[in-house]
Amino acid sequence: MTSSKAMAERAQSSADGLADSPGSRISVLEIARRLNIGRMAVYSMLERGIIPWIRLSRRWIITRHAYLDWERTCGSRVGARLRRPPEVDVVN
Repeated sequence: MTSSKAMAERAQSSADGLADSPGSRISVLEIARRLNIGRMAVYSMLERGIIPWIRLSRRWIITRHAYLDWERTCGSRVGARLRRPPEVDVVN
């Protein structure tokens, strides 16, 4: 393998590892593209607490790990269970 090809593979593997690390961030623009919505809709979701975030001064910090967990679970909290509808007896 050539040295430039080996360097490219190492860079890619370190980038992949960085994307999976809990400290990496995801941008509002990337979220908008993934959800196929506008940036302002993402900011609205952040303000309403729909997407997990941390506020640092005037910046929205969204960790990739938290966002991907949210996306994977369709926004429901891990461990949250759907409630069964109450049973209803129909009397004629």
